[in-house]
Amino acid sequence: MPDQPAPEPVPVERLGFDLPPELGTAEQERAHRKERLAEALRLLARLGWEDGVAGHITARDPEFPDCYWVNPFGRAFGGLTPADLLLVDGDGRVLRGGRRVNELAFAVHAAVHRARPEVVSVVRVPAPYGRALAALGELLAPITQEACAFYEDHALLDEFTATEDPARIGRALGPYKALILRNRGLLTVGGSVDAAVWWTIAAERAAQVQLIARAAGKPVPVDHRAAVATRERFGSDLAAWVSYQPLREQGHEQGDTPVASTS
Repeated sequence: MPDQPAPEPVPVERLGFDLPPELGTAEQERAHRKERLAEALRLLARLGWEDGVAGHITARDPEFPDCYWVNPFGRAFGGLTPADLLLVDGDGRVLRGGRRVNELAFAVHAAVHRARPEVVSVVRVPAPYGRALAALGELLAPITQEACAFYEDHALLDEFTATEDPARIGRALGPYKALILRNRGLLTVGGSVDAAVWWTIAAERAAQVQLIARAAGKPVPVDHRAAVATRERFGSDLAAWVSYQPLREQGHEQGDTPVASTS
């Protein structure tokens, strides 16, 4: 029987590929950010990354740039919906919502948002391996492809800082996507909630691999040129947004469907 010709390639323009949605109004963008923020909090709850009242995600309001949506003080992540979120101004005053905000923790987020006007979302949660790496006062080493996304794009604040000087944390972050707060843990930022949350997940996993590799032997780093090339390919907020979508899908399959947001 003669060899059959291979099927024709599917035209690229007919192949599906999810991209961040383009929303026409501030009201639509607000609803979208709140929905993604509440959804991310529930995801982090499933990962076990909350500890008492510790842990926050903020999302800048699209209409009022020095106002931010944030989870309320003293509420578990797992049950939060968009309607539970607080709108808080840069001075920590609640503008919408019926609960208190963690003022000290929120001040750090507000300082980072003010230092980085292009940042939409800031994430800080008590994930265990990030805290362990922070206790060592180390940066993420470029020892895996995933860790290279942070190569020369994160910083270490190499002193223990309480929340009395939040502006110092904003300065320490500089232009980067992540900051290791010595003895405290990880902080990440992004141009979307999805991207900022993915960077926290990716940094936590990279910290885990780094600690395991160090316990087993001497990790071999990726060379500078290859690490930079890898970061350029996988280190953008768009790459982070795309990487985050399978986790959202898993949540939906487990019954964590998005809840319609209110403004």
